[in-house]
Amino acid sequence: MFDLQGKTAVITGAGSGIGAAIARVFARRGAAVVAVDRDAASAARTAADITGEGARASAETCDVADADAVGALFDALGSNGRVDILVNNAGIAHVGTIEQTTPEDFDRLYRVNVAGVYLCARAAIPIMLRQGRGVILNMASIASLIALPDRFAYSMTKGAVLTMTRSIAVDYVKRGIRCNCICPARVHTPFVDGYLATNYPGREAEMMRTLSEYQPIGRMGTPDDVAALALYLCSDEASFVTGAAYPLDGGVTAV
Repeated sequence: MFDLQGKTAVITGAGSGIGAAIARVFARRGAAVVAVDRDAASAARTAADITGEGARASAETCDVADADAVGALFDALGSNGRVDILVNNAGIAHVGTIEQTTPEDFDRLYRVNVAGVYLCARAAIPIMLRQGRGVILNMASIASLIALPDRFAYSMTKGAVLTMTRSIAVDYVKRGIRCNCICPARVHTPFVDGYLATNYPGREAEMMRTLSEYQPIGRMGTPDDVAALALYLCSDEASFVTGAAYPLDGGVTAV
């Protein structure tokens, strides 16, 4: 089960955290992984880790908010091979209410989290249509399902990701393309560690417990938790699943 042999998977934001975990898991299941990140060194490190395990991977540098760069990337991928799977994982965070969100903050999050998903999906879909099939997986958030305090701009972007997911699923359900999204709660990534170190110096352990206990299950998610669900949704075992938003939240939306 969950065999990705013969498939090419393009994963944005693959330089670290969730994206890197997805890239590693997909490669272990046989996919040829294209690790995309705006940080060239990070993308190269992920690809090197994968090839070091004997799997297939290449690194590409691309800012998903740059329409020309995205177009050039997918033109090259489409002319040289296949794009069977696109994982729109690249994204940025922001903490604050509407009063604490400047127009510059708002535009920055929109460009990466919303326009980035749009640009990559728009570039990948013509390739998938030529192939007769493809899978798009977007990274949303429980912020697209429920209200979270101090996450105004971030929630706005993830709500847009959710509705884009459903729109793509409906528009292409008869044309061989599936589209779903994952809605994680807090996931322990380097971003979380950096956030705690910056905002709660000396209190990192205390705040880590607080953040962990927010999930009824008693811990944060891990990048590998997300990667396991991503593997299912991008595999042929999920061939009957499209237009779905999967909470991965340790019970947050169940209570």
